[in-house]
Amino acid sequence: MGVLNMEKKWVFPLVISSLVCIFLLATSFNVGLVSSLHTINAIFSIFPRVSTNETSPLFAEAKVKQATPPPPGSTVPRFAYLVSGSRGDLEKLWRTLRTLYHPLNQYVIHLDLEAPAEERLELASRVEKDPIFSKVGNVHMITKANIVTYRGPTMVANTLHACAILLKKNKDWDWFINLSASDYPLVTQDDLLYTFSGLDRNLNFVEHTSQLGWKEGQRAMPLIIDPGLYQSTKSDIFWVTPRRTLPTAFKLFTGSAWMILSRSFVEYSCTTLLGTSPRNSTHTPSPLMTRAK
Repeated sequence: MGVLNMEKKWVFPLVISSLVCIFLLATSFNVGLVSSLHTINAIFSIFPRVSTNETSPLFAEAKVKQATPPPPGSTVPRFAYLVSGSRGDLEKLWRTLRTLYHPLNQYVIHLDLEAPAEERLELASRVEKDPIFSKVGNVHMITKANIVTYRGPTMVANTLHACAILLKKNKDWDWFINLSASDYPLVTQDDLLYTFSGLDRNLNFVEHTSQLGWKEGQRAMPLIIDPGLYQSTKSDIFWVTPRRTLPTAFKLFTGSAWMILSRSFVEYSCTTLLGTSPRNSTHTPSPLMTRAK
């Protein structure tokens, strides 16, 4: 019993001494760490600091987040579509139009001159008899069909023609999208409208680069003839000789056949390339009106 009492007497002081030592050790470590940090900061303070401009993000995603918000009262965007097809595309074009349809949007549909007259008349009849289309009045058909050659200038001209019609019929839309009858949307129009609701209305989505690569020798230098410019039957483009050199007065950029363009860009393109403003014009000219009959 005496031995146990003696052990109890020195255990308590030992525990207290250990706690005091641990406390002093931790305190000295913290003080030394803080003083070390102050010393390191003092050393690096003699070097000039490189200022970072946080208002100029390096990534496009950050710039999109900082884009100008849409004006009040127009948070829901509107799209203007061109859906075009050719011979045998009547049912596919009608399917795409029905899937894309939304009362807030505008639509121009076009079956080119290669499609039989019966198909074009049937398409016009369906649009006219559809109760929703006729009530809302936002589906317009190009009744005077154009010859459209894939990869040719007539394809660009037909797109500009549709843009001019859309600007003349109704200017209450934000983006233009061109599609073919073979396209089929993977998202609903409500989802698409919601996705674009927070974007700047001046954004354009198009392939655009001056790095031509293989296109320099196969697209820019050869002379290409589009038969749709001078004949009423459809045929593919063809190349002629001699080859030309690249222009020096301006720089070439690539584009894309399928894109999403802002209304301001579409207005600029129509005014510049067609030579008339669809807003002030009572007649919507076709860029193909000079085609030989």
